[in-house]
Amino acid sequence: MTNTPSSASPVDEKIALITGASRGLGAAFAEALAGAYHVVAVARTTGGLEDLDDRIQAKGGQATLAPMDISNADAMAQLCRSIHDRWGKVDLWIHTAAHGAPLTPTDHIDPKDWQKSMAINLDAVARLIPFVSPLLGQEGHAVFFDDDHAGEKFFGSYGATKAAQIALARSWQLETASIGPKVSILSPKGMPTGTRARFFPGEDRDTLTSPKEEAARLMAELDL
Repeated sequence: MTNTPSSASPVDEKIALITGASRGLGAAFAEALAGAYHVVAVARTTGGLEDLDDRIQAKGGQATLAPMDISNADAMAQLCRSIHDRWGKVDLWIHTAAHGAPLTPTDHIDPKDWQKSMAINLDAVARLIPFVSPLLGQEGHAVFFDDDHAGEKFFGSYGATKAAQIALARSWQLETASIGPKVSILSPKGMPTGTRARFFPGEDRDTLTSPKEEAARLMAELDL
């Protein structure tokens, strides 16, 4: 991990872990939260993380960059151990990472696309929840984002694995309702992301909401 310096002590800092932070909604959340939180930004794209860090520093915020693949169990275990050793906690976990496999008829799903969808959209989350939960404790807050295409034609890989992820998050939400951490599941509006462009080619992107605007709306919904 690489980080920008912070003047606050580790005990006083509020920590926001953002998985999928290099672009889209994750990057927008990272920028918006950086004034109040030290952001731990996780993504596979090093260049995207460095660009994000530049924008955060320009606003006077601090970030720790973690160029990692969330489907790598050892990397995620090391990340969470490093967070524990440095800060001992995570106040807010924003999970925006997702794999949008190519749209295809169900009987033509490529096994590699299916495996990658499972690895990122479901298996990684099933591992991250036990890793991050102790860092969140009773007072922390985890946030997931629904994108309901389950059962739609050609969305077999993405729809099924994303729906399974949200089902897992809903179980955790019910289990922790009275004891914490708090678990929120939100439904973002359509945004002009690269994944959406592949899902809906030819769509009028001017009708979509920018990630920055959507992050601001969702932060208000979360009361952040």
